[in-house]
Amino acid sequence: MLLNISQDFSDKREEINDLVGKPFNLAEREELKSTSLRELPVTAASIEIYNLLVLNEGQTNCTLEMRSKGVLISFKAGGETYSLVIPFYKLKIYKGRAEEYSFYKDHHFIKIHAGAGQHEVHSFIKKLRHYKADKALPRIEDQE
Repeated sequence: MLLNISQDFSDKREEINDLVGKPFNLAEREELKSTSLRELPVTAASIEIYNLLVLNEGQTNCTLEMRSKGVLISFKAGGETYSLVIPFYKLKIYKGRAEEYSFYKDHHFIKIHAGAGQHEVHSFIKKLRHYKADKALPRIEDQE
């Protein structure tokens, strides 16, 4: 779900928390070492998100925030802040080109640049994948 969170965020907070969980508390953030990445350059996006990013006239960065049941990918467009709210059961993460990660939810997607020297980004995405796998519903092959 793509939301404009600039206006009436208090109304949308409950809906976001239901989908992806509340933000981690301080103890959980220290245990995970990091729960968000800021200023990630966007290299491509689905048409609805792209049409918003074009309003920035070349400045296309996003923030990736991990929550207990999903992720928030936030970006600014035309003075407004938007968030792509993705629960883990809908989140698909792909490593396409050598320096690019793609995050998909239904018909929305955002691709971010992660250069070879950006170890923080690569380790965060790896941590996010492991966290998502740990929180996944049990599969039939998991049962004995």
